[in-house]
Amino acid sequence: MTRYINLQNAPSPDTVQTGSAAFFSNGVELKGDIYKPGNGKSLFPAVIVTGAWTTVKEQMPGTYARALAEQGFVALAFDFAGWGQSAGDRRYVEDPVAKTADIHAAVEYMDGRSDVDSAQITGLGICASAGYMAEAVATNGKLSRLALVAPWLHDPEMAEAVYGGAEQVAKLVNASEIEDSSNNATVLVAASTTDDSSPMYQAPYYTEESRGLIPEYDNKFSLLTWKPWLTYNAHASAERMNKPILMVGSSGMALPAGAQRYESKTAAPLEKVWFGDDVNQFDFYDRKDIVDASVEAIAAFGLGTKTS
Repeated sequence: MTRYINLQNAPSPDTVQTGSAAFFSNGVELKGDIYKPGNGKSLFPAVIVTGAWTTVKEQMPGTYARALAEQGFVALAFDFAGWGQSAGDRRYVEDPVAKTADIHAAVEYMDGRSDVDSAQITGLGICASAGYMAEAVATNGKLSRLALVAPWLHDPEMAEAVYGGAEQVAKLVNASEIEDSSNNATVLVAASTTDDSSPMYQAPYYTEESRGLIPEYDNKFSLLTWKPWLTYNAHASAERMNKPILMVGSSGMALPAGAQRYESKTAAPLEKVWFGDDVNQFDFYDRKDIVDASVEAIAAFGLGTKTS
């Protein structure tokens, strides 16, 4: 029987302390959760964890953050501006550039903590935020390493292939621009088993209460998302990257071609932990054996040791 991890039904072990975090990004207050080893040490390596598109900190970011705290890291999972508990008037927009700016703000927050070893701050991006985290690591001197789990790394060319071709993408971008010119952006249900207008119609994890459909999840998607998302180039940081990279993925994840393209474009030292095609995208979010194996690799990588 497959076992899944859910922060709602899996309390933190005694070895992990939890707390809240608050910091500002471009004047907007962001809220986060801190997971910290409870072993009495005063200084720890750190990791900032970001998740898939539309998600909040209590979903897969919190799952990985807590597990990494068990491995000896101070870990931060936070809500991006406009999502979850964080402030921000521009709600439910998957904007890669804005979210990357929030990651930089999170780095400043972690760097300022007295329990964080500033020389060992790893950025961990899961799914859609892989590109945002890669950009942050490539440009922020305070991030020492980049870890990616089930990375979704598209460029505009790939977006056209995924989202129905050039004509359909142009329609979505145009719709986004029209929405942006109004003062009342349309917001859809992000994931649904019954509403086929939702971007994640009948998607696993997001539509399951025992998994990702938790009370904290906004489950909303602004049509303003389409332009910044579909025109984004997640490979732009590859040639500028000069820090160690760990990619954890599988041939069965959502966009393995994106990871392959990023790998082909970068000269940065790169390690890979790869599963077979029986491991899908959603398994990386909360399937216990896959999360455990991924966290083990990330912990070794974050401490500067080989993953295999």
